[in-house]
Amino acid sequence: MKLSHSLLLPALAAAFAAAAYAQTSSTDLPDAPAATAAAMTRPNGPTVVMDTSMGRITCQFFQRQAPKAVANFIALAEGTRDWTDPVTHVKHHGKPLYNGTIFHRVIPGFMIQGGDPAGTGMGDPGYSFGYEFDPNLNFDVPGRLAMAHSDEPDSNGSQFFITEAAYPSLNQTYTLFGQCDDASIEVVKAIARVPRNGDDKPNTPVVLKKVTIVREGQPLPPAPNAAPAR
Repeated sequence: MKLSHSLLLPALAAAFAAAAYAQTSSTDLPDAPAATAAAMTRPNGPTVVMDTSMGRITCQFFQRQAPKAVANFIALAEGTRDWTDPVTHVKHHGKPLYNGTIFHRVIPGFMIQGGDPAGTGMGDPGYSFGYEFDPNLNFDVPGRLAMAHSDEPDSNGSQFFITEAAYPSLNQTYTLFGQCDDASIEVVKAIARVPRNGDDKPNTPVVLKKVTIVREGQPLPPAPNAAPAR
């Protein structure tokens, strides 16, 4: 995407005007705090810990920017929202959706995708909800956690993906609701490089064993193979 030169000219004019005013003003004014786009789009809210068969993935949500997606993910992870199994058509109440699911699509250099209770990429929780976009939140760094959706409008459900690289073509197209840390990105890269079939499905299932939601101020759960604290 190219930047328009017309956007640059007003900014330069404003800068020159500000400099001229500063030179002629007889009163020094204190600098006012300014909220930058970066500050406004730092991760905020709870953290999700995904313990997989290939390691731990830890991401903090963008709760202010994508409140519906975050609330939905937390509810499905903790079993506080009912969902319908796309295979058996049984409606589940009080049962976490993500535990025991697989990453059904992995593409090196791009992303890993999971959250489908059917494990095929065609399943959903029996409902859908609308997209959420923030103009200052984009796929400009690795480790973005986002909702996957179909070609239908407002088709967010339970499926999600995590990127391993910046991917600007996804900007303002998929609901971005979390940021994973550097160690987690390495786990994502490892998962993305397992042997897979022509549909990008791992030959050996990569399992999302347990999803834990950690509220602000609470400690992360111990790693699955960690020795108990004494």
